[in-house]
Amino acid sequence: MSESVLSYQLYRWAKYFIYAMLTLNIWFFLAEELASAEFALEADDTAVMGIQLFSATLDTLAWVILLLLFEAETAVIPDHRLKGLLRFVIHAVRMLCTLAICLAFLGYIAEWTTLLSSMPVTETACSLVSDNWVVMLKLDEFIPLTVDNCAQWGSDARVVSGLEHVIAAPSGLLAAQRLALVDVVNAGAWILVVVLLEIDVRVLTRWDEMARFVVRIWNSIKLALYATLIAAAIFWGFKGNFLDFWDAALWLFAFVFIELNVFEWQQEIRDDPDSSQPDV
Repeated sequence: MSESVLSYQLYRWAKYFIYAMLTLNIWFFLAEELASAEFALEADDTAVMGIQLFSATLDTLAWVILLLLFEAETAVIPDHRLKGLLRFVIHAVRMLCTLAICLAFLGYIAEWTTLLSSMPVTETACSLVSDNWVVMLKLDEFIPLTVDNCAQWGSDARVVSGLEHVIAAPSGLLAAQRLALVDVVNAGAWILVVVLLEIDVRVLTRWDEMARFVVRIWNSIKLALYATLIAAAIFWGFKGNFLDFWDAALWLFAFVFIELNVFEWQQEIRDDPDSSQPDV
């Protein structure tokens, strides 16, 4: 096996390993959100509450499907086969995933706003033990309020209005609010990244001077978005949990591969201007 072939095989194995790990994260997020869902208030609209409670699971599932579709269209399926029923199915699945991602984004916003409202504990924390209260340590992390630990939650503890029987120390509540806000920023940044990638594939196929100028602007915007995503990953590494950091790092690696796919496709367009553009 030649060195170039070996390098290409290693590249493919690394890429699909990243994709497999991202798929596995769907189950990790589901387990995490199932554990924290019991502390949410019952809402009149259970569908809305479900989206809010399981935003990360829904978001990750939809993004993984979109990622695999993008990989298939830019690196696996030949251009001449992207038509007819196959094209229709791909576009239908993409539309459903896009809807799910938008709903998950709204869920992140709802989760963040839920944590913004709180009130002081009117009694001592120990007086709440018999009513099955819990303590929020940070976002999606709770412990039962017990006789053994109630004394450590002083008079400055806050009742989280949007959750059922949940109190938090001011520092813990602030940490949860910040993590929830980072979720919102991260989700919004990823949506913008994919919008720019779609523009890369659909629009920026001309190689005259005007197009090159637009490409430079687009790349600068994408760099700013990727910098935001890296900052979010670093924040999760220090303030969040390992799953958030791990997932963010995997997605950054995954989009390196997607960007390479797009770059290779654009090189093909440059080398053969008469070739047809794949419908992505």
